[in-house]
Amino acid sequence: MKARVNVDERGRRTASDACLEPCSIERGMRVIGGKWTGSIIYHLKDGPVRFNDLVRMLGGASKKMIDQRLKELEARNMVTRTVISERPIAVNYALTDFGRSALKILDDLRIWSESNNIT
Repeated sequence: MKARVNVDERGRRTASDACLEPCSIERGMRVIGGKWTGSIIYHLKDGPVRFNDLVRMLGGASKKMIDQRLKELEARNMVTRTVISERPIAVNYALTDFGRSALKILDDLRIWSESNNIT
């Protein structure tokens, strides 16, 4: 049902049928809308990437921030973490099918942002 704004005879506004819980867009943004999250997913689109290479690709993000976002994505089953070697530890991250399903949205957002010169 679509929310509506009603105006009474005194000009006061009230909402009817307001959303009482997050809508589908808000729930989706909670998953991919965190700082650096979309960029991480986008950089994993071509296949597994080692952690330090991902840090280099993201330039402005700290290792701590990237690690935190990767853990969140892993907990949501959007990325997988594979240990390549124990000493020194080397880790690869790759998108799951669920993570890959967000790529179209992110690519559309990239195109929209570039075509409208959003800074």
